[in-house]
Amino acid sequence: MRSTRVRPVPKQQPRDQRADGGTVNYLATLFSENQTTLLLSLLQCGQLWESKAAVTMAAAAVATSTKGSLREDLTCAICCDLFREPVMLACMHHFCKPCISRYWRGTQGPVTCPQCRKEFSSKQFQTNYLVTAMVEKVRATTSDTYIKNLEKQLKETLESHRLRKEDFINSIRRDRDKMDTIKRVGADLQARVKGEFRVLHQILHDEENCVLEQLRREQEEELEKVQHHLEAVELAVRALEDNMRALQQASAATENIVLTELPQLRPYVQVDIAPEFDVNAFSNKYMGPLQYITWRKMFKSLKPGPSPLTFDVDTAHPSIHVSRDKTAAVECSVMIPHTDHTKRYLQCVNILAAQGFQSGRHYWEVEVGTKPKWDLGVASEAVDRHARIKLSPDSGYWTLRLRNGSEYSAGTQPWTRLQLNSSLQRLGVFLDCEERRVSFYNADDMSLLYTFTNGPRGKAFPFFSPCISDSSQKPPPIRLLHYPPVALSG
Repeated sequence: MRSTRVRPVPKQQPRDQRADGGTVNYLATLFSENQTTLLLSLLQCGQLWESKAAVTMAAAAVATSTKGSLREDLTCAICCDLFREPVMLACMHHFCKPCISRYWRGTQGPVTCPQCRKEFSSKQFQTNYLVTAMVEKVRATTSDTYIKNLEKQLKETLESHRLRKEDFINSIRRDRDKMDTIKRVGADLQARVKGEFRVLHQILHDEENCVLEQLRREQEEELEKVQHHLEAVELAVRALEDNMRALQQASAATENIVLTELPQLRPYVQVDIAPEFDVNAFSNKYMGPLQYITWRKMFKSLKPGPSPLTFDVDTAHPSIHVSRDKTAAVECSVMIPHTDHTKRYLQCVNILAAQGFQSGRHYWEVEVGTKPKWDLGVASEAVDRHARIKLSPDSGYWTLRLRNGSEYSAGTQPWTRLQLNSSLQRLGVFLDCEERRVSFYNADDMSLLYTFTNGPRGKAFPFFSPCISDSSQKPPPIRLLHYPPVALSG
């Protein structure tokens, strides 16, 4: 018999163990403690060596070992290569079927195990299908192609995780930048709000001092009048008292001498009529609606204060009628005779204000009442007024519109629909030329409706369109509101 390489003899296994238990113990000698625990659990629960799940899960457990360890654990002690057709002897040692057959070839009588030297009366062994399946799994999972595919998957998975990590890091950076921006903008806005209210406080403080100073002066004037009269009366009383003493002395002297003339007396002091003090006239000025009076006066100091706009008749479409005071505009069914003018709208029922702005901040209010449709906002000075227009910032218009009595939209392209809790009666428009912002407000509660942040460059004019009425009833006008309001006519 030719010489063969045989592994060292492991610890002898008990003879009375069953074949499956012996195999489990054998496997336990091949793998690490964790893998052995997993295999024992699989085999004890499955009870079937040929179970597909047991084979797959056992092979998966084996595959967690290193490549060298796996090949060593499932290597035949005779050929020193992975098992081919593995068989198990009665002593529960495994060998390749061809290897053990060659090892026993030519032997007469009892044969022995190449590892433990145990003798057997006959050449018997049992095919182990579980080990066969595990060897095939290990052979497949330790092949160069498999390793390359696995390495490729690892690289791809690692790259995917790296890219995802970069996305998360970039997201964290963006969130932190946003937080910094929010804090910076919030601080700037707080400073701006404080500045605006500081101006209001200063206006109120100045007005308070002015009213108190006026009250003090009027009080001093009234006191001075009374004080002068009081001093004159007191002087007259002293003069009378002096004369009375002189007369009393002269009267007493007549008992001893004959009085030939009256004593020298002080002349009478002329006293004017006491000045009247009308308490009601004095107090009524300061007992009235002082807060409302002050609020009305504040309009002169507000920046921006409500601009007293008027309509520019030269820009009005021929279907628009403008009131004599140029604060009301209404569409009419009859074309109004007009002179040709380069500023006039000819295709669309539009009109501009006479006042234009190219610097500073400006605010104005428009009363739209119950009109079911209108367009309001700001138009660039350079817009083409003789052609049909599209109301959008790209065309030089920053507007809000109403359609069908309840559909409010901002003049973007496409239009941005606005959800309002109530219908608008008065609309406020705010133009910040430096910041290029156009904002719209509900003038009744000053709630913000919409803001354009890409406002006009250069000079711009308040823009209005009463639109063509679809009703047979007389349409209500668009009115420019003034503070204090002016009497509107015809």
